[in-house]
Amino acid sequence: MDKQRFWQLVEDTRAPISGPGDGQDVARRASAELALRPAGEIVAAERALWGLMTDSYTTPLWAAAYLINGGCSDDGFDYFRGWLIAQGREVFERAIADPDTLAELPVVRACAAGGGCLEDEDVLGIAWNAHLAATGEQLPDGAFTLRHPALAPGWDFDDRGEMARRLPRLAGLFLE
Repeated sequence: MDKQRFWQLVEDTRAPISGPGDGQDVARRASAELALRPAGEIVAAERALWGLMTDSYTTPLWAAAYLINGGCSDDGFDYFRGWLIAQGREVFERAIADPDTLAELPVVRACAAGGGCLEDEDVLGIAWNAHLAATGEQLPDGAFTLRHPALAPGWDFDDRGEMARRLPRLAGLFLE
């Protein structure tokens, strides 16, 4: 399964779900659908998922997660990206290209107005859970390689002025 087919799995399982905050439902449905496929395809889905996690490991996106969630640890950034993947390919790709576009999403605006955290750890376990359900075993060792590209230096997430300059729409929602 390549990234294109993984995105199709996400889109197919997102379609009947009511809202953008329902990443757990996307993860549950995607795992159930994926568990019906051969074990090799499940392992390939794990590689595709972690490829997306690598693609989204950027300083600007981490800064956006930091603003939206009121701080963001290493694990928190993983879970934020899990939430982002559950939003579907279009939202994901727009956010990677320009994280400030997240300010346009109603769920992000609602988070700014009422608090809350946009994270979804369950999405990171889609293939893991599918493999366990299909085979009764954990994913094989070496099923994927976790690569973290170098982050852009020179960002200070606690500098309100810098964040307002770099991510003006999100800063307008979360720093006002």
